Amino acid sequence: MSLTVYGIPTCGTCKKAIQWLEAHNVAYEFINTKDHPPSKQQIQDWVSALGSKPMRNTSGKSYREIGEEKKDWTDAQWVDAFAQDAMLLKRPLFVKDGTAVLVGFRASEDMIQQALGL
Repeated sequence: MSLTVYGIPTCGTCKKAIQWLEAHNVAYEFINTKDHPPSKQQIQDWVSALGSKPMRNTSGKSYREIGEEKKDWTDAQWVDAFAQDAMLLKRPLFVKDGTAVLVGFRASEDMIQQALGL
């Protein structure tokens, strides 16, 4: 199994997820999305797997700066927005064997383990 975690190292939720992975001896690669933003194709693949709504970082400044029109955006418009500003992506985002399987880290332990295939 190949697990990649996308996020930023200063994010509290990312830190919590990394601590959890390490405590459970799960091998992973961490990609800092500020330094290495995902490609538009990667984002399109993630949106295809998870949908755009769960991927929105609704608590971030970037999200709040978008006007009310965001309520009517299509997935394609969200893909464009995510590609232009990776801070719009909820963190962390887990990609297992090339497929996005989980975004955020608020699910139950059982749901996290199931999503990660543990």
